[in-house]
Amino acid sequence: MDETDHRLIAALRDDARMALSDLALALNLSRTTVRARIAKLQERGEIVGFSVVTRSDVMQDPVRGMMMIGIEGRGTDRITRQLNGMPELRALHSTNGRWDVIVEIGTKTLEEFDAVLGRIRRLDGVVASETSLLLKTKKSG
Repeated sequence: MDETDHRLIAALRDDARMALSDLALALNLSRTTVRARIAKLQERGEIVGFSVVTRSDVMQDPVRGMMMIGIEGRGTDRITRQLNGMPELRALHSTNGRWDVIVEIGTKTLEEFDAVLGRIRRLDGVVASETSLLLKTKKSG
């Protein structure tokens, strides 16, 4: 991918429904070039699809965040089982690096979100965590 492909993808991430003529104008390219580049990016698997984020996707969980969790010793399987039982967790990811597990949390209020964080932090074997609230979602999927 060259710089033009990166600029094209950035524009599509901002507004995947942008008309080809508007994309061409924004990128200082012809419509034919934009159409051909999008087709090539799809053929090569760089663009694997387009999605829609609806109000209900965001409103279902008005308070959303990611919690990175550090686990002591070999407790990951046990803690993962405990985390799977928490209904506020939307996804659970194993990872490498500093954190052992990353969870996506969704709640209706900040108070509920804080309660979930507290329950996770009190699990035996959780030794560290870091949480980030998700403020705005532009693209999903």
